[in-house]
Amino acid sequence: MYQLAGSRGSTAMEPQQAEPFGPWLGRQLRRAGFSQAQLAERLGLTRAAVSAWITGRAEPREDTKRAIADVLGTDPASIYNRTVDIEVSRPLGWHHRPAHADGGREYGNAAAFAFDADLSILAREATQNSIDERYDVTKPVGVHYILHELSGESLDTFLTTLRWNDLRRHYSNAASSQQKVSRSLQVALDDLAESQTLLLLRVDDHNAAGLTGPEYGDGRFAAVVRRQLDSHKQSGSRAGGSYGLGKAALWATSRFGFVLINSTLSIPHEGRTERRMIGRLDLPWHEVDGEAYAGPAWFGEPDTEPDHEGVSRSWWADKQTVRNLCIERPNGEPGTSFLIVGAHDASGDAETLQEMHDKLVKSLADGFWAAMVAGRTTRPVLEARVTTLRNGQIHISEERVDPEAHHPALSRAVQAYLDGETVDGLTSADQVARIDVPLVVPPRKDSSKSQVKGCTHYAVLLVTAPDVNEDRINRVICMRGTRMTVTEQRPRELPLGAMPFQAVLLAGYATGRGDENVGLAEQFLRASEPPDHDRWDRTEELTSTYERGALSRLREFRAEIDKAVRHLVGRREIAPTAGPTVLRELLKLDGVGMAGTRRVQGAPTIHNLGAQVELSGAWRVRVELRLPNAEDPWLLTPVAKFDVRSGGRPTVSWKLTASDNCFVKDGNLLIEAGIRSATFVGVTDPSSHPIHSGFARLIVELQKTRGGAA
Repeated sequence: MYQLAGSRGSTAMEPQQAEPFGPWLGRQLRRAGFSQAQLAERLGLTRAAVSAWITGRAEPREDTKRAIADVLGTDPASIYNRTVDIEVSRPLGWHHRPAHADGGREYGNAAAFAFDADLSILAREATQNSIDERYDVTKPVGVHYILHELSGESLDTFLTTLRWNDLRRHYSNAASSQQKVSRSLQVALDDLAESQTLLLLRVDDHNAAGLTGPEYGDGRFAAVVRRQLDSHKQSGSRAGGSYGLGKAALWATSRFGFVLINSTLSIPHEGRTERRMIGRLDLPWHEVDGEAYAGPAWFGEPDTEPDHEGVSRSWWADKQTVRNLCIERPNGEPGTSFLIVGAHDASGDAETLQEMHDKLVKSLADGFWAAMVAGRTTRPVLEARVTTLRNGQIHISEERVDPEAHHPALSRAVQAYLDGETVDGLTSADQVARIDVPLVVPPRKDSSKSQVKGCTHYAVLLVTAPDVNEDRINRVICMRGTRMTVTEQRPRELPLGAMPFQAVLLAGYATGRGDENVGLAEQFLRASEPPDHDRWDRTEELTSTYERGALSRLREFRAEIDKAVRHLVGRREIAPTAGPTVLRELLKLDGVGMAGTRRVQGAPTIHNLGAQVELSGAWRVRVELRLPNAEDPWLLTPVAKFDVRSGGRPTVSWKLTASDNCFVKDGNLLIEAGIRSATFVGVTDPSSHPIHSGFARLIVELQKTRGGAA
């Protein structure tokens, strides 16, 4: 069995303290199946004496404690220390919640429908929750996504340990309905029966708090395992999430609605910290043998508490069990492993193991690149890895998510800020300019008189030149809190001649500051985010919590961001990045309103370009257009030709990709009315080149299709 590498080092746990004798003894008797009367009989004492111990009115003598240890089959040290439960083997099983007495039915978990069953959304929500539970703030949170395909003996062992046969009738009957969840369940069951393979996706986090707290009372464990819409976060006001919906993405990604959990706790529960396990299943309402069930079910040890007798509770698993269930954690560092049974990507973008692996890497990079950037004296907030296994053996090697490989210019901007190396204005492509952007935070409706006027928070805007290979440019990536990407903003009304750029906006705690105004701004922006945390806009929380005008303050903030960008990129002071001189000499552009020709009034013009020859021999050209204001959309046809030494100019095949403010349709560029600038990328097909790329100039002709309008 392949052993996955874990985070190095250890984190100090909370010290274990002896539990009061009475509650501890009462729980041991219930777990061992002893009554108070039976214990009294075995000790030769009265039941009243045992009752006095249980209720805390008295405590037995030392010799009596040794006798109790003999009865319970343990050593006297366990009685004296009382930091762990006595190991009692109780059968694992399933507890299905009975249907509502009033006849109410839920055909699926409504919280799961808040998200698509998309791996990118899972990566975003699960990783955000891990960061919010960061335990030691001097160290990064580690997340490890492990795809694991099971078949043959490995699959049989896994299903047997889960008591899968006990679920068959529940699954079969739940899938017989015509509801949406039921139809999906039936497809999943048919695929498992036909392929005899099962895909697991394990999400491990390290240096996180773990699922601490009691089984049913307030705490992290109950918030995740027992409840919906309960956002119980370690980081409090700094948390990225606030709705308590993010955990539902785990169950939404399971074709069977089933997630298994193994947690290492930062604070002991029942005297233990390692291998606290439980499984939760979300089915639609169904009936089995005439009994109606609400849908949710739990896999664990039968509880012995009088108020919860028979309910499946968490159990302290042995090492072999966690190995059989493919959820073994590599070390004792606090954190939680979530095992998604029957993982899939419902978007259809990723079907093979390689595609799913790659999508997880890209999703982690896109959502959390800034949290993974470190400064010279600061550690990153997050470290992320992806590994793919088949039956415990490596199928795709572990891949560390490198922010600089995926977002080089943006990562450079954040690193310069962390290192204090920003400048006021850009004079070279490797510099990062900083400018503060004001955000007026309105007062809350419940604020004190001293806060009636609200406050002004200064977010930080970082601007730098794009990397030569980046297609998506001229955008501002906005974030707060722990530096998770929230939204992307395209600045409006950029002046002619503005330099290409990449920009990052750090707001709230993402600035690294912690004063009162920062905290107020963080609360305000978080209140403006919907459950997907993908924009700052009107929400019910925003309008109900803040005084009138809150939405206007957000609009003003966006306008201030645009203004700050225009200030930094309005003058072209940076040397052109169109590639080496030898390539620029080989590149020529013809067509409507080309630079170097007499400009036609009211026609699109080419404003900026970049080009390079790739190792494959393909020309890669990036073209930025300027367009006059028009009431109709533009339909333009870019054509690539070779300017050979003799003869005509042969046309070569190429693939167009829209970059900014345009769409590609049947080889043409479609640009909506009112758009003043657009950018596209063209990559030629080397097999269509009449001669080698180095022996001819590339000509790009921009033709207007049918009168300039689509």
